[in-house]
Amino acid sequence: MISYEQDLYAWTLENTRLLREGRLSEIDVVNIIEELEYMARKDRKELVNRLAILLMHLLKWQFQPDKRTRSWELTIQVQRDEISELLEESPSLKHEINDKLQRAYRRATLETENETGLSVKAFPPTCPYTLEQALDDDFYPDSEVPA
Repeated sequence: MISYEQDLYAWTLENTRLLREGRLSEIDVVNIIEELEYMARKDRKELVNRLAILLMHLLKWQFQPDKRTRSWELTIQVQRDEISELLEESPSLKHEINDKLQRAYRRATLETENETGLSVKAFPPTCPYTLEQALDDDFYPDSEVPA
């Protein structure tokens, strides 16, 4: 049996083969459980990260209108698409996304401060956008999408 610590890829292939063959007594149950838990945490973390990037660019869009770029617009679109795809692949994350909005917003304000020099205090203490607004392809705060 290939060790989990030795070669994760080969270990994954071997345990997949054993599962397909119904050789359940030979699988590495402990590490399979760890990997499944890791995958769930990874998806939640990716959701928060993508939401934070989206919120950061919405904040920049709103609070720095004179510096808007096509790059910001594209980043907003890409993050919306990626979040949508993640929620399609893991629909149960929809139940967690509202809870993660404020955490993502906090991270977004810190990143926006870091990138723009605007103080965190310049932003509302809670997310000024609803989840529906943030994910709406047509929503851009205080402005239309540039032509």
